[in-house]
Amino acid sequence: MKLAVMGAGSLGTIIGALISKNGYDIDLIDVNKEHVYALNTKGATLVGHLNETIPVKAILPSEMKEKYDIVFLLTKQLHNQSVLEGLLPYLKEDGTVVSLQNGIPEEQVASIVGKSRVVAGTVNFGATWKSPGVSELTTEYEAFKSNAFDIGELNGQITERIHTIQKILESVGHTEIKENLVGAKWFKLLVNVTMSGLSTALGCTFGGVLDNKVALTSAVHIMDEVIRTAKAQGITFIEMLGIDFNQLQVTDESQIPHRMQLLTYAFTPQRSLKASMLQDLEKGRKTEIDYINGVIKAKGLQLGVDTPFNNLVVDLVKKAEETQQLPVFEENIKYFEELLNSKGK
Repeated sequence: MKLAVMGAGSLGTIIGALISKNGYDIDLIDVNKEHVYALNTKGATLVGHLNETIPVKAILPSEMKEKYDIVFLLTKQLHNQSVLEGLLPYLKEDGTVVSLQNGIPEEQVASIVGKSRVVAGTVNFGATWKSPGVSELTTEYEAFKSNAFDIGELNGQITERIHTIQKILESVGHTEIKENLVGAKWFKLLVNVTMSGLSTALGCTFGGVLDNKVALTSAVHIMDEVIRTAKAQGITFIEMLGIDFNQLQVTDESQIPHRMQLLTYAFTPQRSLKASMLQDLEKGRKTEIDYINGVIKAKGLQLGVDTPFNNLVVDLVKKAEETQQLPVFEENIKYFEELLNSKGK
């Protein structure tokens, strides 16, 4: 069985290396020539909450030759059209693309490779790309190993294929098969919208959000907007860490301290995580904000759900993209404070 990671960045390097370590034939595919060279000559160096170097095989997209049975898709959604069209000639007729991207990209992926060839998934841990060949695991090791992935067929069925993919991903960490995959994807979207989007807009790690009262209160409101938007579509979130996020809609100001405590509990293991969108800004690249908080902004407008906190996150990240100036926490937190004051919270 021939496997590939398409997009061997911070997450893809860790995933591809640990799958390779378990004896699978897997190519780590990336457009960064220096990174590919370092992976091939020095191995994948995993740091942070991991500490090992693993020999891997890495190639550029232009070097693809073999046809793949399973491809784990970890590129940015911004590039899906070109990436997937380039992959098609190298995907077996009965091959599978496992979407491990942020957001909810499955419809677009299926429109290019075919719905029957798509399996959806979520990555439940964080990583930071440090330098060519080096990736840092930013989620605490036990949390990483115990809850690495959720995967599922688009139709919710439990198939032989999904069990095969589960076995492969168990090389990395515990992988749960979900029948309510839509709920799992929306839960991951909630995480990315609430913590990744906000921390990017503020220019900090997840810990920077957790340690600031205004930021953490804003995170509660961002989460509330996601829950309201999901409910308006009849979507039910999966339960995670013993928390039923479906019940966390804010209907009264007195509930906010409790929600703040839950967010602190849920995300403390990922305090050191720096969102990939913030990493993109640091590299002068466009982010996936339109596919994260932008989804809530667009859906809210469509469904009549007010989303001022998500709208602010989108505006601040887009401003950083346009000006090529990194967000400054002390400056941008004032915008959230003003918004909170305008709500009387």
